[in-house]
Amino acid sequence: MGGSDAYLERFLALHPKEIDLSLGRIEELLSELGGPHRAMPPAIQIAGTNGKGSTTAFLRAMLEASGRRVHVYTSPHLVRFHERIRLAGTYVDEDRLAATFEEVERVNGGRPITLFEITTAAAMLLYAREPADVLLLEVGLGGRFDATNVVEKLLASVITPVSLDHQKFLGDDIAQIAHEKAGILKSLTPAVISRQEGAALEAIEREAARVGAPLSISGQDWQAREERGRLVFEDGDGLLDLPLPRLVGRHQIENAGAAIAALRASSALKTETAAIETGLGSVDWPARMQRLASGRLPTLLPAGSELWLDGGHNPDGGRAIASTLAELDERSPKPIVMVVGMLNTKDSDGFLEAFAGLAGRVYGVPIGSSTAARSPDEVTSAAERAGLAAESCGSVEEALARISRAAGPTPPRVLITGSLYLAGEALAANGTWPG
Repeated sequence: MGGSDAYLERFLALHPKEIDLSLGRIEELLSELGGPHRAMPPAIQIAGTNGKGSTTAFLRAMLEASGRRVHVYTSPHLVRFHERIRLAGTYVDEDRLAATFEEVERVNGGRPITLFEITTAAAMLLYAREPADVLLLEVGLGGRFDATNVVEKLLASVITPVSLDHQKFLGDDIAQIAHEKAGILKSLTPAVISRQEGAALEAIEREAARVGAPLSISGQDWQAREERGRLVFEDGDGLLDLPLPRLVGRHQIENAGAAIAALRASSALKTETAAIETGLGSVDWPARMQRLASGRLPTLLPAGSELWLDGGHNPDGGRAIASTLAELDERSPKPIVMVVGMLNTKDSDGFLEAFAGLAGRVYGVPIGSSTAARSPDEVTSAAERAGLAAESCGSVEEALARISRAAGPTPPRVLITGSLYLAGEALAANGTWPG
């Protein structure tokens, strides 16, 4: 038996495409593994373009605060694959992961299957074999044909805000993308829907009507808002006056609200207000407006500087990050500087436009962990098209050193952003690993 990294390398060679949305291959493999997807703890499935990871993190924190054992499946990982699989509160350990990879590789017998499909099958084996009260199952891409959508019965579904992303696989407009994400909806299973654009909501409502899924829609059936430094959640069952979430940014109010709405939508998930409050204060989700206050990278900046990290990578994500930066600037003004790396599959222009008039300078950097990375020059060109001053660097460390040399009397607020791959590299370079 080899290490898990060796298995992952072999799995990549099993299919000519990294992404090939289909359920047939994983259904066949799961059947030959004995159907572990039917033996897992009851699940909440979370789809969406932005916010699904944060919403999952809120759900985990609240459920664990209520004393429940919680499995979690998320993707992608930031530093190590193990981050994708939490078993009753802790990341899967190397020996157990490698042994499970060996089992699924043997049963699959070399047949074509994507990396996400075969590793999802491995995760489902692990979830079926470890007792827990709830499984939080985050969709990888889309919904309808995502490998996680083999689960037939759910406690609840959640669809976070849908926006343009992955058009190559999901469709060219917001309605098509929402239709694919709504493919997770199940008959008689309550579904919580975050705020959506009109076309997206219409597509979700059509699919819900077709399959018979009762909807609980933000702005209609529930709402979450900030009021006098508190989070106020309101639905048909009443009003909750709660502390603001630990995660930074106004968009996290909506994500926290979706999590609370999901817990109140299913009788099996009823959670005391005290546990919801504890979860809001203890929630942790790396690389989502994460302050890097310690580690190696902050030492490269002048004293008094702030270093932030966010893996946002599409236009809506950019707007949410920019809004958060503007909030921080209102409370404590500092020169804003960005270190940006992006993939060539993402709308760099749309992402960077959100920061026009806010960031003083952008430093474009490479992403070594992805073959689909844009060059630093491509990033700086996109920044300049957005009206931002920009220059290219060979690494995050070089960018931070240049920022330090150019700093004026007021220490800067620096944001590393544009890709979860870049965020993972930054955490590794900083020596602050997730978990």
